[in-house]
Amino acid sequence: MTAGKTTQAKSGAGAGFMKPLTPSRELAQIVGDAPLPRSEAVSKMWAYIKKHKLQNEENKREIISDDKLGAVFDHKAKVSMFEMNKHLARHLK
Repeated sequence: MTAGKTTQAKSGAGAGFMKPLTPSRELAQIVGDAPLPRSEAVSKMWAYIKKHKLQNEENKREIISDDKLGAVFDHKAKVSMFEMNKHLARHLK
């Protein structure tokens, strides 16, 4: 390794976070069907949620499902922003 490289870069740690993952058919309806890193999938989910005003106004941590989000969120009417990541993990391979 050349001087100036971090320990993280030497060990390869963190590389998995940026690894492109393929979205499920349900998730692809929201984020597109091209492989993308998990962080980009989360960003696209939030863009969709905000564009369609699906965040609960009284409790911003709560996301209201529409038909497309319901398919990703196991048909739950609403999920917390923390639960969203759990559901996303099942739809990214």
